[in-house]
Parts: sequence; C-alpha cells; structure tokens
Amino acid sequence: MRSYSKKRERNGAGTKIRSGLKVLTVRASPRDPCKGLLTAGNLVFACALGRGGISTNKREGDGATPLARMRILSGYFRRGHFSPRQARLAMTPIGPKLGWCEVPDDRNYNRPVRLPYAASHEHMLREDRLYDACLVLDWNISPRRRGRGSAIFFHLARPGFTPTQGCVAITARDMARLLPHLSRRTVLKVIR
Repeated sequence: MRSYSKKRERNGAGTKIRSGLKVLTVRASPRDPCKGLLTAGNLVFACALGRGGISTNKREGDGATPLARMRILSGYFRRGHFSPRQARLAMTPIGPKLGWCEVPDDRNYNRPVRLPYAASHEHMLREDRLYDACLVLDWNISPRRRGRGSAIFFHLARPGFTPTQGCVAITARDMARLLPHLSRRTVLKVIR
C-alpha cells in the first residue's frame, strides 16, 4: 500500500492537481474496510466506503461498494454550496422533488424520479447534506440489471468517514478541490 504524509492527507496542501483527471483510484484502508484512500494524480484523500466493504458481487441492499471501473456520468449540486461553474460535468440543481428509485422491479429502477413517487426511493435533497455535491457513477445504469445495486454515487462524507450504503464519499473541501478536474472521461476505479 502506498504511504502518504499528513500533508497529503490534508488535501495535498500546496500540491496542484493536473487538469482533466482521467482516473481516481479507490482502495480500502488496511485498518478498516469501510474507509479508504482515494488517489487523484499524486494526491491521496481519505474516503468513506460502503458498510459492506468492497464486493465483487454487488447486490441491492448489501451496503457494499462495487469492485469496478465506473465512469462519472453527471452530477447534482445544492445551490449555495457548490457551483456548477466549478465542474466540467453536466450538473443539475437538487430540488425538493428529486428522488432516486431503488426498487429492482420498478420500471425506473436506478434512475432519478420526481417526488412524490410510489416505489421506495431516496430523497436527493438530504437534511444531512451528503448530496450537496453528488456525482452519478455508471454502475448498473446501462444495461440495468435487477438487484445489482442502485444509487452508487461519489458524494460528500459524514464526519469521521462513517460508512455509506455503497457509495464513495469524501469531504466537501476535497470535492471542491477535485470537481473542476473531473469530466465524463474520468473513471473512478475501485480496487483491492
């Protein structure tokens, strides 16, 4: 495992990020499978992973982060907290009627939906603000397979990097630093 300094852990202070990052590499921490290290160029950031660790057989509800190469497709942002001008991606503002369907048998499984919505769904405008900046990864998007997992995002972490439901999450400060360098060509690669 690559070692990193406290300076790097604190967002690589003083180190520039190359424009147009092509790959973000994520691996689990050797001490905690629900926490990880995200490498962006020559910088390393702390991140949160799913409560189920990293899995080669991702299933809906298992809380695992898929072991996969996932392209960043687009993103959502909360007005007043992240600006779409920071991004080289298509960014949509999150409103109170935006949800994400998580029911495998629903025709809108693993897609955004307008609330209220009859099937079980996630609210994108969260009180805990984890989706103030939320990037959609191409996990189980096209083709969509029932039960293979939905709403695998790259979003903001809770304090202490507590586990996600399968997403990869970093601090708001780190996201603000990375966002201008990410595009649809960027791949988030989860490895062991």
